[in-house]
Amino acid sequence: MILGIRFPRLRLILVVLALLAQAYLFARIRQAILSSNRSVRFKSRAIGLVAVAMGLIFAFYAYLLFSHIPWVNPPMAAQFGLLYPVAVWNFSSIFSALLLALAQVAGRLGRMIAGLVRGQADPVALAPVNLSRRRLLQAGMGGLAAAPMLLAGYGAAYAGKAYEIKELSLPFGQPLRLVQLTDIHAGIYMTRQDMRRYADQVIALQPDLFVLTGDFISNSMAFFPGCVEEMARVRARYGIFATLGNHEHWWGRPNEIQAIFRQHRISLLTNAHVVIPAEQGSFAVAGIDDLLVGQPDLEAALRGLDTAIPTLLLSHRPEIFPQAAAHGIPLTLAGHWHGGQIKLSLPGGDISMAHLRTPYPEGLYRINASRLYVSRGIGTTFTPIRLNAPPEVTVFHLT
Repeated sequence: MILGIRFPRLRLILVVLALLAQAYLFARIRQAILSSNRSVRFKSRAIGLVAVAMGLIFAFYAYLLFSHIPWVNPPMAAQFGLLYPVAVWNFSSIFSALLLALAQVAGRLGRMIAGLVRGQADPVALAPVNLSRRRLLQAGMGGLAAAPMLLAGYGAAYAGKAYEIKELSLPFGQPLRLVQLTDIHAGIYMTRQDMRRYADQVIALQPDLFVLTGDFISNSMAFFPGCVEEMARVRARYGIFATLGNHEHWWGRPNEIQAIFRQHRISLLTNAHVVIPAEQGSFAVAGIDDLLVGQPDLEAALRGLDTAIPTLLLSHRPEIFPQAAAHGIPLTLAGHWHGGQIKLSLPGGDISMAHLRTPYPEGLYRINASRLYVSRGIGTTFTPIRLNAPPEVTVFHLT
Protein backbone atom coordinates (compact mmCIF):
# COMPACT_ATOMS: atom_id res chain seq x y z
CA MET A 1 0.00 0.00 0.00
CA ILE A 2 1.17 3.55 -0.68
CA LEU A 3 1.67 5.32 2.65
CA GLY A 4 -1.24 7.64 3.36
CA ILE A 5 -3.57 6.16 0.73
CA ARG A 6 -5.94 3.46 1.86
CA PHE A 7 -5.80 0.20 -0.08
CA PRO A 8 -9.43 0.23 -1.36
CA ARG A 9 -9.02 3.84 -2.49
CA LEU A 10 -5.83 3.04 -4.40
CA ARG A 11 -7.52 0.10 -6.12
CA LEU A 12 -10.42 2.37 -7.05
CA ILE A 13 -8.01 4.95 -8.48
CA LEU A 14 -6.35 2.27 -10.63
CA VAL A 15 -9.70 0.98 -11.89
CA VAL A 16 -10.93 4.48 -12.76
CA LEU A 17 -7.68 5.27 -14.59
CA ALA A 18 -7.89 1.98 -16.49
CA LEU A 19 -11.55 2.66 -17.39
CA LEU A 20 -10.72 6.13 -18.71
CA ALA A 21 -7.81 4.68 -20.67
CA GLN A 22 -10.02 1.98 -22.18
CA ALA A 23 -12.59 4.58 -23.22
CA TYR A 24 -9.93 6.73 -24.88
CA LEU A 25 -8.27 3.81 -26.65
CA PHE A 26 -11.64 2.53 -27.85
CA ALA A 27 -12.41 5.96 -29.32
CA ARG A 28 -9.07 5.95 -31.16
CA ILE A 29 -9.58 2.39 -32.43
CA ARG A 30 -13.14 3.22 -33.51
CA GLN A 31 -11.88 6.27 -35.39
CA ALA A 32 -9.23 4.17 -37.16
CA ILE A 33 -11.83 1.57 -38.18
CA LEU A 34 -14.25 4.19 -39.48
CA SER A 35 -11.51 5.83 -41.56
CA SER A 36 -10.64 2.54 -43.26
CA ASN A 37 -11.83 1.58 -46.74
CA ARG A 38 -13.81 -1.45 -45.55
CA SER A 39 -17.56 -1.87 -45.93
CA VAL A 40 -20.03 -0.30 -43.52
CA ARG A 41 -21.09 -3.76 -42.35
CA PHE A 42 -17.49 -4.76 -41.62
CA LYS A 43 -16.85 -1.53 -39.72
CA SER A 44 -19.95 -1.96 -37.60
CA ARG A 45 -19.08 -5.54 -36.68
CA ALA A 46 -15.44 -4.72 -36.02
CA ILE A 47 -16.35 -1.84 -33.69
CA GLY A 48 -18.83 -4.06 -31.83
CA LEU A 49 -16.29 -6.84 -31.45
CA VAL A 50 -13.66 -4.44 -30.11
CA ALA A 51 -16.17 -2.96 -27.65
CA VAL A 52 -17.18 -6.39 -26.31
CA ALA A 53 -13.57 -7.62 -26.06
CA MET A 54 -12.34 -4.50 -24.26
CA GLY A 55 -15.36 -4.53 -21.94
CA LEU A 56 -14.84 -8.16 -20.95
CA ILE A 57 -11.10 -7.70 -20.39
CA PHE A 58 -11.68 -4.63 -18.23
CA ALA A 59 -14.44 -6.33 -16.22
CA PHE A 60 -12.17 -9.29 -15.47
CA TYR A 61 -9.36 -6.93 -14.45
CA ALA A 62 -11.67 -5.13 -12.01
CA TYR A 63 -12.80 -8.51 -10.65
CA LEU A 64 -9.18 -9.55 -10.05
CA LEU A 65 -8.47 -6.34 -8.14
CA PHE A 66 -11.55 -6.31 -5.94
CA SER A 67 -12.24 -9.99 -5.28
CA HIS A 68 -10.77 -12.66 -3.03
CA ILE A 69 -9.32 -15.00 -5.65
CA PRO A 70 -9.03 -18.55 -4.22
CA TRP A 71 -7.61 -20.08 -7.42
CA VAL A 72 -4.61 -21.78 -5.85
CA ASN A 73 -1.90 -22.79 -8.32
CA PRO A 74 -3.56 -21.88 -11.64
CA PRO A 75 -2.04 -23.83 -14.54
CA MET A 76 0.56 -22.12 -16.69
CA ALA A 77 -1.86 -22.00 -19.62
CA ALA A 78 -4.29 -19.96 -17.50
CA GLN A 79 -1.53 -17.69 -16.21
CA PHE A 80 0.02 -16.80 -19.54
CA GLY A 81 -3.12 -17.16 -21.63
CA LEU A 82 -5.51 -15.23 -19.39
CA LEU A 83 -4.28 -13.76 -16.09
CA TYR A 84 -1.08 -12.08 -17.22
CA PRO A 85 -2.48 -10.67 -20.52
CA VAL A 86 -5.47 -9.14 -18.72
CA ALA A 87 -3.25 -7.50 -16.10
CA VAL A 88 -0.67 -6.32 -18.63
CA TRP A 89 -3.25 -4.88 -21.04
CA ASN A 90 -5.23 -2.95 -18.45
CA PHE A 91 -2.25 -1.56 -16.55
CA SER A 92 -0.21 -0.63 -19.61
CA SER A 93 -3.25 0.87 -21.34
CA ILE A 94 -3.12 3.74 -18.85
CA PHE A 95 0.31 4.74 -20.13
CA SER A 96 -0.52 3.98 -23.76
CA ALA A 97 -3.56 6.26 -23.57
CA LEU A 98 -1.53 8.95 -21.83
CA LEU A 99 1.19 8.89 -24.49
CA LEU A 100 -1.33 8.96 -27.33
CA ALA A 101 -3.24 11.82 -25.73
CA LEU A 102 -0.06 13.83 -25.24
CA ALA A 103 0.99 13.16 -28.84
CA GLN A 104 -2.45 14.21 -30.04
CA VAL A 105 -2.30 17.45 -28.07
CA ALA A 106 1.25 18.13 -29.26
CA GLY A 107 0.18 17.54 -32.87
CA ARG A 108 -2.71 19.95 -32.62
CA LEU A 109 -0.55 22.60 -30.99
CA GLY A 110 2.06 22.11 -33.69
CA ARG A 111 -0.52 22.58 -36.45
CA MET A 112 -1.94 25.62 -34.69
CA ILE A 113 1.48 27.23 -34.38
CA ALA A 114 2.28 26.40 -38.00
CA GLY A 115 -1.00 27.98 -39.09
CA LEU A 116 -0.30 31.15 -37.13
CA VAL A 117 3.15 31.38 -38.66
CA ARG A 118 1.69 31.06 -42.15
CA GLY A 119 -1.16 33.39 -41.33
CA GLN A 120 -3.77 30.70 -42.01
CA ALA A 121 -6.98 30.64 -40.02
CA ASP A 122 -7.44 26.90 -40.45
CA PRO A 123 -4.19 25.21 -41.50
CA VAL A 124 -5.73 21.75 -41.35
CA ALA A 125 -8.44 22.63 -43.82
CA LEU A 126 -6.11 24.44 -46.21
CA ALA A 127 -3.30 21.89 -46.26
CA PRO A 128 -3.62 19.09 -48.86
CA VAL A 129 -3.99 15.55 -47.54
CA ASN A 130 -0.73 13.61 -47.75
CA LEU A 131 -1.65 9.91 -47.58
CA SER A 132 1.94 8.71 -47.17
CA ARG A 133 2.50 11.09 -44.28
CA ARG A 134 -0.79 10.02 -42.71
CA ARG A 135 0.17 6.35 -42.88
CA LEU A 136 3.57 7.16 -41.37
CA LEU A 137 1.93 9.06 -38.53
CA GLN A 138 -0.52 6.21 -37.91
CA ALA A 139 2.37 3.73 -37.75
CA GLY A 140 4.19 6.02 -35.33
CA MET A 141 1.12 6.29 -33.14
CA GLY A 142 0.75 2.52 -33.16
CA GLY A 143 4.36 2.11 -32.06
CA LEU A 144 3.87 4.72 -29.33
CA ALA A 145 0.82 2.88 -28.00
CA ALA A 146 2.55 -0.50 -28.17
CA ALA A 147 5.69 0.56 -26.28
CA PRO A 148 4.15 0.52 -22.75
CA MET A 149 2.48 -2.81 -23.48
CA LEU A 150 5.75 -4.38 -24.62
CA LEU A 151 7.51 -3.07 -21.52
CA ALA A 152 4.72 -4.29 -19.28
CA GLY A 153 4.79 -7.72 -20.92
CA TYR A 154 8.53 -7.92 -20.33
CA GLY A 155 8.04 -6.77 -16.74
CA ALA A 156 5.45 -9.46 -16.06
CA ALA A 157 6.90 -12.42 -17.96
CA TYR A 158 10.60 -11.93 -17.20
CA ALA A 159 11.60 -9.00 -15.00
CA GLY A 160 9.05 -9.92 -12.35
CA LYS A 161 10.52 -13.42 -12.07
CA ALA A 162 14.27 -12.85 -12.54
CA TYR A 163 15.35 -12.41 -8.93
CA GLU A 164 18.80 -11.45 -7.74
CA ILE A 165 20.71 -12.52 -4.65
CA LYS A 166 21.81 -9.41 -2.77
CA GLU A 167 24.68 -9.94 -0.31
CA LEU A 168 25.73 -7.48 2.38
CA SER A 169 28.32 -7.58 5.15
CA LEU A 170 27.27 -5.59 8.21
CA PRO A 171 28.42 -5.23 11.83
CA PHE A 172 25.97 -6.66 14.35
CA GLY A 173 27.83 -7.98 17.37
CA GLN A 174 27.21 -11.64 16.56
CA PRO A 175 28.52 -13.62 13.57
CA LEU A 176 25.49 -14.81 11.60
CA ARG A 177 24.54 -15.82 8.10
CA LEU A 178 21.05 -14.35 7.78
CA VAL A 179 18.61 -14.60 4.86
CA GLN A 180 15.56 -12.36 4.47
CA LEU A 181 12.51 -12.80 2.25
CA THR A 182 9.68 -10.32 2.26
CA ASP A 183 6.50 -9.40 0.39
CA ILE A 184 5.87 -12.86 -1.02
CA HIS A 185 2.28 -11.98 -1.94
CA ALA A 186 1.20 -15.56 -2.55
CA GLY A 187 -1.65 -15.53 -5.05
CA ILE A 188 -2.46 -16.06 -8.68
CA TYR A 189 0.79 -14.35 -9.69
CA MET A 190 2.94 -16.05 -7.04
CA THR A 191 2.10 -19.75 -7.20
CA ARG A 192 3.34 -22.51 -4.98
CA GLN A 193 5.81 -23.51 -7.67
CA ASP A 194 7.24 -19.97 -7.60
CA MET A 195 7.52 -20.04 -3.81
CA ARG A 196 9.17 -23.46 -3.92
CA ARG A 197 11.83 -22.02 -6.20
CA TYR A 198 12.59 -19.27 -3.68
CA ALA A 199 12.58 -21.70 -0.75
CA ASP A 200 15.02 -23.94 -2.62
CA GLN A 201 17.30 -20.94 -3.14
CA VAL A 202 17.22 -20.09 0.56
CA ILE A 203 17.97 -23.72 1.45
CA ALA A 204 20.98 -23.61 -0.87
CA LEU A 205 22.25 -20.51 0.94
CA GLN A 206 22.37 -22.46 4.26
CA PRO A 207 21.34 -19.62 6.58
CA ASP A 208 21.91 -19.59 10.33
CA LEU A 209 18.74 -17.53 10.63
CA PHE A 210 15.84 -17.10 8.21
CA VAL A 211 13.45 -14.15 8.58
CA LEU A 212 10.21 -13.21 6.81
CA THR A 213 9.01 -9.62 7.06
CA GLY A 214 5.35 -9.72 6.15
CA ASP A 215 2.84 -9.66 3.29
CA PHE A 216 2.74 -13.42 2.84
CA ILE A 217 -0.50 -13.25 0.84
CA SER A 218 -1.94 -11.05 -1.87
CA ASN A 219 -5.72 -11.00 -1.33
CA SER A 220 -6.86 -14.40 -0.07
CA MET A 221 -6.13 -16.66 2.90
CA ALA A 222 -6.46 -19.62 0.53
CA PHE A 223 -2.80 -19.13 -0.40
CA PHE A 224 -1.43 -18.75 3.12
CA PRO A 225 -1.02 -22.42 4.16
CA GLY A 226 0.91 -23.29 1.01
CA CYS A 227 3.15 -20.26 1.44
CA VAL A 228 4.03 -21.17 5.01
CA GLU A 229 4.58 -24.82 4.11
CA GLU A 230 7.12 -23.86 1.45
CA MET A 231 8.97 -21.41 3.71
CA ALA A 232 9.03 -23.98 6.53
CA ARG A 233 11.08 -26.35 4.36
CA VAL A 234 14.07 -24.14 5.13
CA ARG A 235 16.20 -25.49 7.97
CA ALA A 236 18.02 -22.67 9.75
CA ARG A 237 20.33 -23.24 12.69
CA TYR A 238 18.62 -20.65 14.90
CA GLY A 239 15.13 -20.95 13.44
CA ILE A 240 12.68 -19.04 11.26
CA PHE A 241 11.07 -15.82 12.47
CA ALA A 242 8.26 -13.80 10.93
CA THR A 243 6.29 -10.63 11.39
CA LEU A 244 2.99 -9.58 9.84
CA GLY A 245 2.36 -7.15 7.01
CA ASN A 246 -0.65 -5.07 6.04
CA HIS A 247 -2.04 -7.76 3.72
CA GLU A 248 -2.37 -10.22 6.60
CA HIS A 249 -4.51 -7.65 8.41
CA TRP A 250 -6.64 -6.90 5.35
CA TRP A 251 -7.20 -10.43 4.06
CA GLY A 252 -6.13 -12.75 6.87
CA ARG A 253 -7.70 -14.34 9.91
CA PRO A 254 -5.44 -13.74 12.96
CA ASN A 255 -6.17 -16.98 14.84
CA GLU A 256 -5.68 -19.11 11.73
CA ILE A 257 -2.48 -17.28 10.81
CA GLN A 258 -1.03 -17.85 14.27
CA ALA A 259 -2.03 -21.51 14.27
CA ILE A 260 -0.48 -22.20 10.85
CA PHE A 261 2.79 -20.53 11.83
CA ARG A 262 2.89 -22.53 15.06
CA GLN A 263 2.10 -25.77 13.24
CA HIS A 264 5.13 -25.27 10.98
CA ARG A 265 7.43 -24.08 13.77
CA ILE A 266 7.83 -20.55 12.50
CA SER A 267 7.98 -18.02 15.33
CA LEU A 268 5.61 -15.11 14.71
CA LEU A 269 6.84 -12.02 16.56
CA THR A 270 4.12 -9.45 17.12
CA ASN A 271 5.41 -6.80 19.53
CA ALA A 272 7.61 -9.45 21.12
CA HIS A 273 11.17 -10.72 21.14
CA VAL A 274 13.11 -13.95 21.57
CA VAL A 275 16.62 -14.26 22.99
CA ILE A 276 18.67 -16.90 21.19
CA PRO A 277 21.78 -18.45 22.78
CA ALA A 278 24.65 -18.83 20.32
CA GLU A 279 28.24 -20.04 20.43
CA GLN A 280 29.70 -16.56 20.82
CA GLY A 281 27.00 -15.13 23.06
CA SER A 282 23.29 -14.49 22.89
CA PHE A 283 21.43 -12.29 20.42
CA ALA A 284 17.78 -11.27 20.17
CA VAL A 285 15.19 -11.16 17.40
CA ALA A 286 12.29 -8.74 17.93
CA GLY A 287 9.27 -8.08 15.75
CA ILE A 288 6.49 -5.49 15.64
CA ASP A 289 3.07 -5.36 14.04
CA ASP A 290 2.39 -3.43 10.83
CA LEU A 291 2.84 0.28 11.43
CA LEU A 292 -0.29 1.52 9.69
CA VAL A 293 -3.01 -1.12 9.97
CA GLY A 294 -1.72 -3.21 12.87
CA GLN A 295 -1.11 -2.35 16.51
CA PRO A 296 2.66 -1.78 16.63
CA ASP A 297 4.35 -1.36 19.99
CA LEU A 298 8.14 -1.15 19.90
CA GLU A 299 8.36 -0.61 23.65
CA ALA A 300 6.48 -3.87 24.26
CA ALA A 301 8.67 -5.70 21.74
CA LEU A 302 11.82 -4.66 23.58
CA ARG A 303 10.49 -4.83 27.15
CA GLY A 304 12.80 -6.75 29.48
CA LEU A 305 15.52 -7.08 26.83
CA ASP A 306 19.09 -6.48 27.92
CA THR A 307 20.39 -3.55 25.86
CA ALA A 308 23.83 -5.19 25.73
CA ILE A 309 22.47 -8.06 23.63
CA PRO A 310 22.68 -7.47 19.85
CA THR A 311 19.10 -7.15 18.61
CA LEU A 312 17.61 -7.67 15.16
CA LEU A 313 14.28 -5.89 14.63
CA LEU A 314 11.77 -7.17 12.08
CA SER A 315 9.18 -4.69 10.79
CA HIS A 316 7.15 -4.95 7.62
CA ARG A 317 7.37 -1.20 7.08
CA PRO A 318 10.69 0.63 7.40
CA GLU A 319 9.39 3.90 8.89
CA ILE A 320 10.07 2.54 12.39
CA PHE A 321 13.79 3.07 11.79
CA PRO A 322 14.28 6.42 13.63
CA GLN A 323 12.67 4.94 16.75
CA ALA A 324 14.72 1.75 16.41
CA ALA A 325 17.90 3.81 16.11
CA ALA A 326 16.93 5.80 19.19
CA HIS A 327 16.79 2.49 21.08
CA GLY A 328 20.24 1.54 19.82
CA ILE A 329 19.05 -1.42 17.73
CA PRO A 330 21.97 -2.28 15.43
CA LEU A 331 19.93 -3.73 12.54
CA THR A 332 16.33 -3.37 11.37
CA LEU A 333 14.97 -5.35 8.43
CA ALA A 334 11.88 -4.31 6.48
CA GLY A 335 10.19 -4.46 3.09
CA HIS A 336 6.72 -3.32 1.98
CA TRP A 337 7.69 -0.94 -0.82
CA HIS A 338 8.91 -3.48 -3.41
CA GLY A 339 11.70 -1.06 -4.34
CA GLY A 340 9.02 0.87 -6.19
CA GLN A 341 8.12 -2.23 -8.26
CA ILE A 342 8.03 -0.03 -11.38
CA LYS A 343 10.91 2.41 -11.15
CA LEU A 344 12.49 5.00 -13.42
CA SER A 345 16.18 5.70 -12.83
CA LEU A 346 17.33 9.19 -13.78
CA PRO A 347 20.65 11.01 -13.26
CA GLY A 348 19.12 12.85 -10.31
CA GLY A 349 17.85 9.70 -8.64
CA ASP A 350 15.18 7.03 -8.82
CA ILE A 351 11.49 7.82 -9.30
CA SER A 352 8.59 5.56 -8.35
CA MET A 353 5.47 5.81 -6.24
CA ALA A 354 7.47 4.38 -3.34
CA HIS A 355 10.35 6.83 -3.77
CA LEU A 356 7.86 9.69 -3.67
CA ARG A 357 6.07 8.44 -0.56
CA THR A 358 8.76 7.24 1.87
CA PRO A 359 12.35 8.11 2.76
CA TYR A 360 13.13 4.37 2.85
CA PRO A 361 11.99 2.79 -0.45
CA GLU A 362 14.84 0.26 -0.78
CA GLY A 363 18.40 -0.46 0.20
CA LEU A 364 20.64 0.35 3.17
CA TYR A 365 20.23 3.32 5.52
CA ARG A 366 22.15 4.40 8.61
CA ILE A 367 21.56 6.54 11.67
CA ASN A 368 24.66 6.63 13.89
CA ALA A 369 25.52 2.98 14.64
CA SER A 370 22.07 1.69 13.64
CA ARG A 371 21.31 0.33 10.19
CA LEU A 372 18.13 -0.34 8.25
CA TYR A 373 17.86 -2.57 5.22
CA VAL A 374 14.72 -2.43 3.05
CA SER A 375 14.38 -5.38 0.68
CA ARG A 376 12.54 -5.15 -2.64
CA GLY A 377 10.84 -8.43 -1.78
CA ILE A 378 9.88 -11.17 -4.22
CA GLY A 379 6.19 -10.63 -4.96
CA THR A 380 4.05 -7.94 -6.56
CA THR A 381 0.82 -6.18 -5.77
CA PHE A 382 -1.92 -4.66 -7.97
CA THR A 383 -0.11 -5.86 -11.08
CA PRO A 384 2.43 -8.67 -11.72
CA ILE A 385 4.73 -6.19 -13.46
CA ARG A 386 8.18 -5.26 -12.19
CA LEU A 387 10.46 -2.88 -14.08
CA ASN A 388 13.90 -1.82 -12.88
CA ALA A 389 13.14 -3.27 -9.43
CA PRO A 390 13.94 -7.01 -9.59
CA PRO A 391 12.82 -9.45 -6.90
CA GLU A 392 15.40 -9.91 -4.20
CA VAL A 393 16.70 -12.66 -1.92
CA THR A 394 18.87 -10.90 0.67
CA VAL A 395 21.84 -12.51 2.39
CA PHE A 396 23.49 -10.77 5.33
CA HIS A 397 26.95 -11.72 6.56
CA LEU A 398 26.78 -10.28 10.06
CA THR A 399 29.83 -9.85 12.28
